[in-house]
Amino acid sequence: MAITDRRTFTLALAHALSAAEHGLPVIPLSATKLPALRSPHRGDDRPRSCRGACGLPGHGVHDATTDPAAVRALFAAAPWATGYGIACGRAPYHLIGIDLDIDTTGRNDSAAALQQLALQHLFTIPPTVTVRTPSGGRHIWLSGPPEVAVPNSAGRLAPGIDIRGTGGYLVGPGSTTLRGTYRLVPGTGSLPPAPCPGALLRLLTPPAPTHRHHSHPDDRGRGLIRFVLAADEGQRNTRLFWAACRAYEHGFGDTLADALTEAAARTGLPEHEARATIASAARLTTTRCEPPR
Repeated sequence: MAITDRRTFTLALAHALSAAEHGLPVIPLSATKLPALRSPHRGDDRPRSCRGACGLPGHGVHDATTDPAAVRALFAAAPWATGYGIACGRAPYHLIGIDLDIDTTGRNDSAAALQQLALQHLFTIPPTVTVRTPSGGRHIWLSGPPEVAVPNSAGRLAPGIDIRGTGGYLVGPGSTTLRGTYRLVPGTGSLPPAPCPGALLRLLTPPAPTHRHHSHPDDRGRGLIRFVLAADEGQRNTRLFWAACRAYEHGFGDTLADALTEAAARTGLPEHEARATIASAARLTTTRCEPPR
């Protein structure tokens, strides 16, 4: 390992240990902002819903821990790590990340969009931990109630506003990526994550779905199956992967996996290839629903 790489790794570990000491569950990240450890199930033919129960590292955000010894062990297994991720939705803060992206085209202003939402729905963002991203965007940290699972989303609230909730993670301050370093906005590092305003929380949590028959996919699932069935020969794997990602993001991926496999098989995709594609989607979306920025 080069001296610069070793220094970057050492700093990342130090920042991760500090975050863990403050109750934030962490995992090592590579310079691409993805979990540094690969899944131990990546060669499996069939999708697995393992979330770390096998005892092996490499389950993305499910590896996140506040135990210093476990943090050191994860980083020791990934000496190429240059940063760390902080798991959202976990005790004690049940962190919610508001990711304000920068649109280089100038068409969308995420900060202005958030301000407009605040005016429209009568809430204010309280003083809280804020992290500046290498692109010039910001991550706003908020604390959610333990009984509410905030889903991850990209652009659903407004263009350029992504949400990191349960099952997602935020790139921690002090992390170095291919685009630069994540840094705390001055004056916010000593603050705890502020409680998420109730009006904003309601925007972030869609109504609970009603399931008439738990053994059958809901309307969204049927739409995804139709999407796969409509694939031409050159689109089969791509369409299946996209549909599986959407299913896992919305929490019914495991339920829909067999139906998606059957649909892909009807288009001519071999079953083992279809299941491998769905497994890849499951691994991707359990560590991140959309790439963190």
